[in-house]
Amino acid sequence: MDVSSYVLLSHEQALRRRLDVTANNMANLSTAGFKREQPVFREYVEQAGSGDAPLRTASMVLDYGAVHDQSAGAFLVTGNATDVMIDGPGYLAVETPEGGTAYTRAGYLRVGDDGNLQTSGGLTLLGEGGRPIAIPPEQAATVAIGEDGTVSAGGERVGRVAVTVFDDERAVDPRGDGTFTGAGGRELGAAETRLRAGGVEGSNVQAIVETTSMVEILRAYQTSMKMSEALGDLRRSAIDKLGRFG
Repeated sequence: MDVSSYVLLSHEQALRRRLDVTANNMANLSTAGFKREQPVFREYVEQAGSGDAPLRTASMVLDYGAVHDQSAGAFLVTGNATDVMIDGPGYLAVETPEGGTAYTRAGYLRVGDDGNLQTSGGLTLLGEGGRPIAIPPEQAATVAIGEDGTVSAGGERVGRVAVTVFDDERAVDPRGDGTFTGAGGRELGAAETRLRAGGVEGSNVQAIVETTSMVEILRAYQTSMKMSEALGDLRRSAIDKLGRFG
Protein backbone atom coordinates (compact mmCIF):
# COMPACT_ATOMS: atom_id res chain seq x y z
CA MET A 1 0.00 0.00 0.00
CA ASP A 2 1.48 3.39 -1.03
CA VAL A 3 1.48 6.61 0.95
CA SER A 4 -1.60 8.00 -0.78
CA SER A 5 -3.64 5.02 0.35
CA TYR A 6 -2.50 5.46 3.95
CA VAL A 7 -3.50 9.15 3.82
CA LEU A 8 -6.97 8.28 2.51
CA LEU A 9 -7.34 5.52 5.10
CA SER A 10 -6.48 7.93 7.93
CA HIS A 11 -9.10 10.33 6.57
CA GLU A 12 -11.76 7.63 6.42
CA GLN A 13 -10.97 6.54 9.98
CA ALA A 14 -11.38 10.15 11.11
CA LEU A 15 -14.73 10.32 9.32
CA ARG A 16 -15.89 7.16 11.07
CA ARG A 17 -14.90 8.69 14.42
CA ARG A 18 -16.87 11.85 13.57
CA LEU A 19 -19.88 9.75 12.64
CA ASP A 20 -19.73 7.81 15.93
CA VAL A 21 -19.59 11.04 17.95
CA THR A 22 -22.39 12.66 15.93
CA ALA A 23 -24.60 9.59 16.30
CA ASN A 24 -24.01 9.61 20.07
CA ASN A 25 -24.98 13.29 20.19
CA MET A 26 -28.22 12.54 18.34
CA ALA A 27 -28.97 9.64 20.69
CA ASN A 28 -28.69 12.03 23.67
CA LEU A 29 -30.87 14.77 22.20
CA SER A 30 -33.30 14.41 25.12
CA THR A 31 -30.82 13.48 27.86
CA ALA A 32 -30.86 15.98 30.73
CA GLY A 33 -27.56 17.77 31.21
CA PHE A 34 -25.89 16.14 28.19
CA LYS A 35 -23.12 18.17 26.62
CA ARG A 36 -22.53 17.83 22.90
CA GLU A 37 -19.23 16.18 22.03
CA GLN A 38 -16.95 17.22 19.22
CA PRO A 39 -14.00 15.13 17.99
CA VAL A 40 -10.58 16.73 17.78
CA PHE A 41 -8.01 15.68 15.20
CA ARG A 42 -4.44 16.66 14.55
CA GLU A 43 -2.18 16.51 11.54
CA TYR A 44 0.67 14.01 11.38
CA VAL A 45 3.30 14.86 8.80
CA GLU A 46 5.64 12.11 7.63
CA GLN A 47 8.75 13.04 5.69
CA ALA A 48 10.47 10.74 3.24
CA GLY A 49 13.61 11.11 1.15
CA SER A 50 17.35 10.70 1.54
CA GLY A 51 20.55 11.80 -0.08
CA ASP A 52 19.93 13.61 -3.36
CA ALA A 53 16.33 12.43 -3.49
CA PRO A 54 13.80 15.24 -3.04
CA LEU A 55 12.15 15.46 0.36
CA ARG A 56 8.48 14.44 0.28
CA THR A 57 5.89 14.98 2.96
CA ALA A 58 2.66 13.12 3.59
CA SER A 59 -0.04 14.68 5.79
CA MET A 60 -2.21 12.20 7.72
CA VAL A 61 -5.08 12.57 10.18
CA LEU A 62 -4.78 11.39 13.79
CA ASP A 63 -7.57 11.14 16.35
CA TYR A 64 -6.81 13.46 19.27
CA GLY A 65 -9.90 12.72 21.37
CA ALA A 66 -13.11 14.64 21.94
CA VAL A 67 -14.11 17.81 23.78
CA HIS A 68 -17.44 18.81 25.31
CA ASP A 69 -19.38 21.83 24.14
CA GLN A 70 -19.84 23.73 27.40
CA SER A 71 -22.70 25.94 26.22
CA ALA A 72 -25.75 25.70 28.50
CA GLY A 73 -28.84 23.74 27.63
CA ALA A 74 -32.35 25.10 28.13
CA PHE A 75 -33.91 25.21 31.59
CA LEU A 76 -36.64 22.56 31.72
CA VAL A 77 -39.23 23.24 34.41
CA THR A 78 -40.21 20.09 36.32
CA GLY A 79 -42.04 21.58 39.30
CA ASN A 80 -39.96 19.43 41.66
CA ALA A 81 -38.34 21.61 44.35
CA THR A 82 -35.30 19.32 44.62
CA ASP A 83 -34.46 19.35 40.90
CA VAL A 84 -31.63 21.74 40.05
CA MET A 85 -29.76 23.13 37.08
CA ILE A 86 -26.19 24.37 37.34
CA ASP A 87 -26.18 27.90 35.94
CA GLY A 88 -22.61 27.92 34.65
CA PRO A 89 -19.75 25.41 34.47
CA GLY A 90 -19.32 22.45 36.78
CA TYR A 91 -20.83 19.13 37.82
CA LEU A 92 -22.71 17.59 40.72
CA ALA A 93 -20.66 14.97 42.54
CA VAL A 94 -22.25 11.57 43.24
CA GLU A 95 -21.09 8.37 44.89
CA THR A 96 -20.78 5.40 42.55
CA PRO A 97 -21.88 1.86 43.54
CA GLU A 98 -18.16 0.98 43.80
CA GLY A 99 -17.63 3.72 46.38
CA GLY A 100 -15.85 6.15 44.07
CA THR A 101 -16.90 9.59 42.88
CA ALA A 102 -18.55 10.42 39.57
CA TYR A 103 -19.99 13.63 38.17
CA THR A 104 -23.19 14.63 36.40
CA ARG A 105 -25.13 17.66 35.21
CA ALA A 106 -28.47 15.86 35.26
CA GLY A 107 -30.07 17.52 38.27
CA TYR A 108 -33.01 15.20 38.89
CA LEU A 109 -32.76 14.88 42.69
CA ARG A 110 -34.95 13.24 45.34
CA VAL A 111 -34.85 12.08 48.93
CA GLY A 112 -33.84 8.42 48.96
CA ASP A 113 -35.05 5.65 51.25
CA ASP A 114 -31.94 6.17 53.38
CA GLY A 115 -32.84 9.83 53.91
CA ASN A 116 -30.01 11.18 51.72
CA LEU A 117 -30.43 13.29 48.60
CA GLN A 118 -29.78 11.16 45.55
CA THR A 119 -30.12 11.23 41.77
CA SER A 120 -33.02 9.69 39.89
CA GLY A 121 -30.72 6.74 39.22
CA GLY A 122 -30.24 6.10 42.94
CA LEU A 123 -26.71 7.51 43.28
CA THR A 124 -26.08 9.40 46.53
CA LEU A 125 -25.42 13.10 46.00
CA LEU A 126 -22.18 14.27 47.61
CA GLY A 127 -22.51 17.72 49.10
CA GLU A 128 -19.99 20.15 50.53
CA GLY A 129 -16.79 18.41 51.54
CA GLY A 130 -17.85 15.18 49.82
CA ARG A 131 -20.48 14.40 52.47
CA PRO A 132 -23.99 13.11 51.77
CA ILE A 133 -26.87 15.48 52.51
CA ALA A 134 -29.18 13.84 55.05
CA ILE A 135 -32.80 14.96 55.22
CA PRO A 136 -34.85 14.37 58.41
CA PRO A 137 -37.65 11.91 57.51
CA GLU A 138 -40.39 14.18 58.84
CA GLN A 139 -39.08 17.10 56.72
CA ALA A 140 -38.72 15.30 53.37
CA ALA A 141 -41.60 17.26 51.85
CA THR A 142 -40.15 20.63 52.86
CA VAL A 143 -36.77 20.42 51.14
CA ALA A 144 -35.65 23.59 49.34
CA ILE A 145 -32.41 24.36 47.51
CA GLY A 146 -31.07 27.92 47.34
CA GLU A 147 -29.15 29.60 44.54
CA ASP A 148 -25.85 29.06 46.37
CA GLY A 149 -26.63 25.37 46.82
CA THR A 150 -27.78 25.60 50.43
CA VAL A 151 -30.23 22.80 51.24
CA SER A 152 -32.85 23.45 53.91
CA ALA A 153 -35.57 21.25 55.37
CA GLY A 154 -38.27 22.65 57.62
CA GLY A 155 -36.49 26.00 57.44
CA GLU A 156 -33.27 24.56 58.88
CA ARG A 157 -30.00 24.25 56.94
CA VAL A 158 -29.02 20.59 56.45
CA GLY A 159 -26.19 20.89 53.92
CA ARG A 160 -25.11 22.40 50.65
CA VAL A 161 -25.06 21.02 47.11
CA ALA A 162 -21.46 21.15 45.90
CA VAL A 163 -20.47 22.07 42.35
CA THR A 164 -17.15 20.74 41.07
CA VAL A 165 -15.29 22.32 38.15
CA PHE A 166 -12.34 21.07 36.10
CA ASP A 167 -9.75 23.41 34.65
CA ASP A 168 -9.15 20.91 31.84
CA GLU A 169 -12.38 19.42 30.48
CA ARG A 170 -10.36 16.78 28.64
CA ALA A 171 -9.93 15.13 32.06
CA VAL A 172 -13.68 14.44 32.15
CA ASP A 173 -14.67 11.14 30.51
CA PRO A 174 -18.15 9.62 30.17
CA ARG A 175 -18.83 6.41 32.11
CA GLY A 176 -21.73 5.39 29.88
CA ASP A 177 -24.47 5.74 32.50
CA GLY A 178 -25.01 9.49 32.27
CA THR A 179 -22.16 10.24 34.67
CA PHE A 180 -18.51 11.14 34.16
CA THR A 181 -15.19 10.37 35.78
CA GLY A 182 -12.72 13.18 36.34
CA ALA A 183 -9.48 14.08 38.04
CA GLY A 184 -8.14 17.37 39.33
CA GLY A 185 -11.51 18.95 40.04
CA ARG A 186 -12.11 21.65 42.65
CA GLU A 187 -15.21 22.41 44.64
CA LEU A 188 -16.71 25.86 44.22
CA GLY A 189 -17.54 27.94 47.26
CA ALA A 190 -21.04 29.20 48.01
CA ALA A 191 -20.28 32.63 46.49
CA GLU A 192 -19.16 30.99 43.23
CA THR A 193 -22.10 28.59 42.91
CA ARG A 194 -25.29 29.38 41.01
CA LEU A 195 -28.14 26.87 40.92
CA ARG A 196 -31.69 27.11 39.63
CA ALA A 197 -34.18 24.96 41.48
CA GLY A 198 -37.46 23.59 40.15
CA GLY A 199 -36.07 22.23 36.88
CA VAL A 200 -33.14 20.63 35.11
CA GLU A 201 -30.81 21.48 32.26
CA GLY A 202 -31.77 20.03 28.91
CA SER A 203 -29.30 18.68 26.36
CA ASN A 204 -27.44 21.34 24.35
CA VAL A 205 -27.52 19.14 21.23
CA GLN A 206 -29.19 20.78 18.23
CA ALA A 207 -30.79 18.25 15.89
CA ILE A 208 -30.33 20.37 12.75
CA VAL A 209 -26.61 20.85 13.46
CA GLU A 210 -26.01 17.12 13.96
CA THR A 211 -28.08 16.20 10.88
CA THR A 212 -26.07 18.64 8.77
CA SER A 213 -22.87 17.15 10.16
CA MET A 214 -23.99 13.65 9.17
CA VAL A 215 -24.62 14.82 5.59
CA GLU A 216 -21.16 16.43 5.46
CA ILE A 217 -19.55 13.23 6.75
CA LEU A 218 -21.37 11.14 4.12
CA ARG A 219 -20.29 13.43 1.28
CA ALA A 220 -16.69 13.51 2.51
CA TYR A 221 -16.64 9.70 2.70
CA GLN A 222 -18.05 9.41 -0.82
CA THR A 223 -15.33 11.76 -2.09
CA SER A 224 -12.67 9.72 -0.34
CA MET A 225 -13.98 6.51 -1.89
CA LYS A 226 -13.93 8.07 -5.37
CA MET A 227 -10.32 9.10 -4.83
CA SER A 228 -9.46 5.55 -3.75
CA GLU A 229 -11.08 4.18 -6.89
CA ALA A 230 -9.19 6.70 -9.05
CA LEU A 231 -5.88 5.68 -7.43
CA GLY A 232 -6.74 2.04 -8.07
CA ASP A 233 -7.38 2.80 -11.73
CA LEU A 234 -4.03 4.59 -11.97
CA ARG A 235 -2.22 1.60 -10.46
CA ARG A 236 -3.91 -0.84 -12.81
CA SER A 237 -3.04 1.37 -15.77
CA ALA A 238 0.58 1.63 -14.66
CA ILE A 239 0.88 -2.15 -14.15
CA ASP A 240 -0.68 -2.77 -17.57
CA LYS A 241 1.80 -0.45 -19.28
CA LEU A 242 4.76 -1.97 -17.42
CA GLY A 243 3.56 -5.41 -18.45
CA ARG A 244 3.62 -4.42 -22.10
CA PHE A 245 7.20 -3.18 -21.84
CA GLY A 246 8.10 -6.46 -20.19
